[in-house]
Amino acid sequence: MRNLLVLLVSILLLNSVIAQQSDSTRELFGQPLMERYVLDELKSVRQDQQQMKADINKQLAETQLKSADRAIEYTTNTTNNIFYIITAAASLLVLLGWKSLNDIKKSLKDSTEKKLHDLTMAYEERLNAVENKMKERSKVIIDNQEKITSTNTIHSLWMRAGLEKSEEDKITVYDEILQINPEDIEAMTYKADALLEINEVRWALNLSNTAIEKDDSYSLAYWQRACASARLNKKKEAIKDIKKAIQLSDSLSDELEKETHFENLRGTEEFKKLLDKHVSQKN
Repeated sequence: MRNLLVLLVSILLLNSVIAQQSDSTRELFGQPLMERYVLDELKSVRQDQQQMKADINKQLAETQLKSADRAIEYTTNTTNNIFYIITAAASLLVLLGWKSLNDIKKSLKDSTEKKLHDLTMAYEERLNAVENKMKERSKVIIDNQEKITSTNTIHSLWMRAGLEKSEEDKITVYDEILQINPEDIEAMTYKADALLEINEVRWALNLSNTAIEKDDSYSLAYWQRACASARLNKKKEAIKDIKKAIQLSDSLSDELEKETHFENLRGTEEFKKLLDKHVSQKN
């Protein structure tokens, strides 16, 4: 394009020069020579354009070829990578023993079921532990309520026994207490005392023995057995139980002179020694 512009400018300048020259010069540079020059220049310009077009087409072809090569290379590499990935995955599945998708599904199902089973068992154990604790606490609460009820009932019966005047009525109350709590040593001892008052001496002795078997550190049980033994004229056994009772509870020595069931013992040396010892300690 640039060469064409140069050519046109040259032609214009040449025409201007020819117009200014003389007729002889105009004849020298005739029209045929000018046309030949112009044609040669046009031919040169056309050849240059064709060469430029050929070069551009060649460059475009080379560029498209390189792009096609790159696309083919990228596709090949991508295909190879996918193939390698599939091959590696298949190899991994084979190594793990999973031959197909069904094996994978089965393995996942078994694993899920196992986890669910373990989780269910864990929650069942927790629920059982909570249930057992609730049962234990409920049992403790019920036992405490029963104990409170029994204690209140026994307390009311003791108050009632203190108000009863006849020994038979007192024995009935003591039996009610023992029915609620068969291990009540105090109720056994007081019942033995009431039995002595109605001359049921042997019954009182047996009841005192039972109380001592259950609690050998309860002083009143030994005292009541001493009373029963004295009534049965078993002086030696009575003195022994009196000593034991005073040993466990020194305050009982104050009752030596007042106890009416010891009448058979007052003439014995052992009983007199006990009285003298009590008097000397008192003074």
